[in-house]
Amino acid sequence: MTDFGAIDALLAGAKKEVPLPSTEERRTLREELNLSRAQLAQALGVSPSTVGGWESGRDPSGEVREKYAYFLEGARTKLAAEAAEETAAEGSASSGSDSPGDTPDDTGQAEDSGDDDVDVLTAPQPCVLCGEPARHQVAGFPQHLDPAECGSAGAAQPQPQSQPQSERGVRVVPVGRRLQTADTPDLIGTAVASALAEHSGDVESATKDLVKRAIPDAMALLDHSRTGGRYDVVAHPWMPDVLRKQSSRGADQIWEARPKWSRSELPAGKHEITALDVNGAYLSALKTHLPLGQLEHSTGNHHDRRRAGIHLITPPDWEHDAYLPNPIGSRDEPGPLWVTESTLRLLLRVSGPKYGLCDPPEIHESWTSGATEGLLEKFRIALKDARDRAIADNDDVTLEYVKAMYSKFVSTMGESNYNRELYRTDWMHLIRSQAFANLWWKAHRAYDEGLMVVRAMGTDELHVIGDWRAVFAEGRGVTEVKVKDVYTVGAG
Repeated sequence: MTDFGAIDALLAGAKKEVPLPSTEERRTLREELNLSRAQLAQALGVSPSTVGGWESGRDPSGEVREKYAYFLEGARTKLAAEAAEETAAEGSASSGSDSPGDTPDDTGQAEDSGDDDVDVLTAPQPCVLCGEPARHQVAGFPQHLDPAECGSAGAAQPQPQSQPQSERGVRVVPVGRRLQTADTPDLIGTAVASALAEHSGDVESATKDLVKRAIPDAMALLDHSRTGGRYDVVAHPWMPDVLRKQSSRGADQIWEARPKWSRSELPAGKHEITALDVNGAYLSALKTHLPLGQLEHSTGNHHDRRRAGIHLITPPDWEHDAYLPNPIGSRDEPGPLWVTESTLRLLLRVSGPKYGLCDPPEIHESWTSGATEGLLEKFRIALKDARDRAIADNDDVTLEYVKAMYSKFVSTMGESNYNRELYRTDWMHLIRSQAFANLWWKAHRAYDEGLMVVRAMGTDELHVIGDWRAVFAEGRGVTEVKVKDVYTVGAG
């Protein structure tokens, strides 16, 4: 009887999980009520990035699932009631006489002349998100103002079967309904003060705690920095196979052009070499061309500067290795390879008429989308400002915390078990290779200004001979360099 009683108790307590709508509808319900992820997260007792995960493919469980389902059902009811009221009001208004006013265009929307970033195109151009003809451009990118007309939000455009509908492209915030940018709260300062209070002022313990939570805190800061943004970050988009790991412990097929270069020989004599450290390399690299919509495949030796992504190229021969590192990095194998937008733009620039250092690369095929340099700009500025204040105040706790936030943000953006809120392998490679490209330009500047470049390594290490202070500003700011080491080689 005891066993049967236990089974009865088990059956009595068992219940099915509360059903949830699709991830696309979850996001839509929240946004239609003009609620931010942070507001919903606070009500549910979770982080904003957790809400973002629920809207990108993950499902909650347990008690929080029931709370989330309760919110979604309530949101549905509220929106349905408001829609019914609007329909009734429109029906009442339509029974009266026509009145003069703004004349809508053939999309059903009045022309929005109050936004300087929006222009009416003289001829339709492919939407940056879905590729279908669009009659407007926003911030220089052709796109549909009404998400209902955009193929990235529906099934009009064929998509890979492995890609969930809710994760395609980047949602466009309709121009007439964009939220105004709110002042970003000082999340970094608040977190540091809280950690110091929790550890009774113990700097070492507080720093260790902050570094440990750097990834979720960076995601929360990203969430806040995107408030009012024109584009919403898609956390888990579909990716082509070249951006996927070939094995569980292997790498994908993208070459980041990491420099590992040393000058083969120096002139006779004794030389004093200064090893310079470039500050905040990954922080500066957050400003790079990031693809907005779904990556689309193309072939042919053509580059569109309005787009960004990854490219299969045959790199040009490099004949200057005796005094300048190869922009493609240290690579022994010949033949085509997949590179990022950052590397391609570097090669195209140094092969152009201004520098003429090599032939242009040959582009065979590409995966690209419409791009912008500003997607992470508010996020970058928030981190940079906090870093600058920490340096001015000799605040090592904040400095280590901020460094962990941006470095871990970049390194865990791909297939990582430490950051499940954001899966953007393409962005990870783009930001890393932008840091390598930035170091290459510093090496070129040193050479162009008469310094002898001795070594270039990784993102931040540049060894030179000569009066480097006449070329680079010394300091701890992101536009400055500091001395890492000074050593002597050769015989006098």
